[in-house]
Amino acid sequence: MKISKPVVVILGASLDQAYMLRTARSMGFHVLAMDMNPKAACRDLADDFAPISTKDIAAITAHLDALIADGVRIAGVTTMGSDIPDVVASVSAHLGTPSISPTSAAIATDKVRMKACFAEHGIPIPWYREIGSLDELRDIIAERGPDLVIKPNDRSGSRGVFLLNASCDFADLFAKSLEFSFSKRILVEEFLPGPQISTETVMVGGVGHTPGFADRNYDGMERFHPQIMENGGWAPSVLGDEDRRAIEDLVVRSSLAMGVTDGITKGDVVLTPDGPKMIEMAARLSGGDFCAALVPLGSGVNYVRTAIELATGRAPDLSALHPKWNQAVANRYFFPPPGRLVRIDGVDEVRSWDWVDKLEFWYGVGDVIPPALSHAHRFGVFVATAPDRAQLEERVARVYETISIVIDQD
Repeated sequence: MKISKPVVVILGASLDQAYMLRTARSMGFHVLAMDMNPKAACRDLADDFAPISTKDIAAITAHLDALIADGVRIAGVTTMGSDIPDVVASVSAHLGTPSISPTSAAIATDKVRMKACFAEHGIPIPWYREIGSLDELRDIIAERGPDLVIKPNDRSGSRGVFLLNASCDFADLFAKSLEFSFSKRILVEEFLPGPQISTETVMVGGVGHTPGFADRNYDGMERFHPQIMENGGWAPSVLGDEDRRAIEDLVVRSSLAMGVTDGITKGDVVLTPDGPKMIEMAARLSGGDFCAALVPLGSGVNYVRTAIELATGRAPDLSALHPKWNQAVANRYFFPPPGRLVRIDGVDEVRSWDWVDKLEFWYGVGDVIPPALSHAHRFGVFVATAPDRAQLEERVARVYETISIVIDQD
């Protein structure tokens, strides 16, 4: 294979990786995408494609070793929206390309280990405990009360995450959470009320820059209870400068506690009356629309480009992380009831509005819509912009009022 350009390997070729694939090609790289699905939705956005699972480290390295033996120069390996920092770190270590360390990646994919790391470094976190049985959960509820969160130790996307209260069937939720866990390890933690913030931080030489900062939206929690289902987010945040600085300081300290000095970290923070506390941190770029829409549309910043620079050993242009403008932007999801999809009305009208940047549905007429048990079961998404938050709220409501999803529930 004769390739004159440096090659960047992007693990995944689904819709979650579309923005990264386009960005990498715009930077002049030859893009090699890997995905276990030979018909991956975005495989054609890459220059080359290999039908390899993004979790099969042996197959990935064997394929890349063969390319290198053929004279191909691999500049780096990265991903977006896939919680596989351990794979990225292992493959990068094999190739000798830049990445976070395997140790940092291991911490980022083990919630109990992550929280222990944060506690050791003085990072404020909720009370937590790993449990191995329903009896342990019941003992904790008897001691602390039922307002707790239960979750698998090693999953993302809200899979198996439940908010408990006195009316819950604790045995059922424990069993469901355990079923979602790859390692069959369960974590229970204190529920912290307060505004939740999503952050994404670019770490360069131990210094953090946080261009990703959005308010998470949990409207309609009662509908999904006991599941915890986020319905998109807002940018810019309504928080004041002092709160924002405190949160940015926390996510940088948390990144360093995990050993990430150069790379991307994704924070999940709650602003409590006692200050911000760290719920979780991922060592990767987010999926969905955070870094692909909310931040670029809201501020003109594309830090996916910076992530690719870091992964390929290029000196990052930190000036590119400074906001170029400031407009309100939100992403929201559709959660129709389960059943068979009959039709979707209002699509053409909504797509004609110039302030709607994106409107997508992941099911077609005749498809069976499952119950929304995690973020993986969201029906569709839209992204809207406006000059300010008040007008944006009106526009979000207008989209929901115009789109009608007709479901046959018989």
